[in-house]
Amino acid sequence: MTARDDAPSPPLTALRIDELSVPPPDPAADPAGYLVTVEAAVRLHFLDWGGPVIAPAVEAPTALLIHGIAQTAAAWAPVARRLRAARRVLAMDLRGHGLSDSPTHGYDQETLAADVEAVIEASAGADEPPSRVVLVGHGFGAIVAAWAAGRLGDRCAGLVLVDGGWEDIAASTSVAPDEFLHAIEEPPEVLRSMRAYLADRASFDPPTWDPDQDAAARAAVVEVPAGRVVLAVRPHALAASVEAMFAYRPVSALAAVRGPIAALVASDADGSRSVALEEVAAVVRRPGGPAIGLVDLRAFGHNLMRYRPAAVTAAILTFD
Repeated sequence: MTARDDAPSPPLTALRIDELSVPPPDPAADPAGYLVTVEAAVRLHFLDWGGPVIAPAVEAPTALLIHGIAQTAAAWAPVARRLRAARRVLAMDLRGHGLSDSPTHGYDQETLAADVEAVIEASAGADEPPSRVVLVGHGFGAIVAAWAAGRLGDRCAGLVLVDGGWEDIAASTSVAPDEFLHAIEEPPEVLRSMRAYLADRASFDPPTWDPDQDAAARAAVVEVPAGRVVLAVRPHALAASVEAMFAYRPVSALAAVRGPIAALVASDADGSRSVALEEVAAVVRRPGGPAIGLVDLRAFGHNLMRYRPAAVTAAILTFD
């Protein structure tokens, strides 16, 4: 039996990436930090890694990298050091995280998406036209990136979901937000000292532990006078961010994205997360529109920026 010419294409298609063509990391690159003030005098911090180092044949879109829950822009260093050769690269601290302010409000879809747009606008010169941008988010950052992509419309040249952004967290976990918060708490022995915390992080995958990973780990915690460490994200900001995760509805969010979408799937032992992605992709696909591109990295852990930075970079470079 042969397939009919008008048979519908599958909602997911393998995204071809070429890791061997990814530029090597630039160990000397040092990003500049900036602040942009948004409503209610809230200041957002972002890193500008510069680029592109190699002038492209046509103007390439800027890449804006958005970290996950309780992390900071520093988590993107392994990707940014590679990507800046071919793209201008920005990485932001979400409100309540890193060097951004931690207001008691604004952890909702509209405000978080507006924060992303404010960083994009602030990164451009006063006389420059609005930038086209590829939005790249990890975990919770993928949720924020999806919301922002819908807000940006045609200015979004692509959306890269790095192990997140396609699941209904409330439905997939069957827990309440406060239970989820409890589940992600660090064990006391990990937080007893900076040394213990760094040793724990290094143990995840010793070959990939380097100065960038050390810096990213340190940026996520604060050492108190007694010698213990606590998460740098304030409790109210962490709780509000988790509430936002539970309010996310992937079908409506991804259906509003006009540009192409790529999903990088990691840590999926039972296959349920891949099934969830297939189900969402089948619903959000626009008539005649492209399927969601899939990069299967299920053999690796959630922090793909650390474990497979070349693959993440290659996925971003598929959008122009």
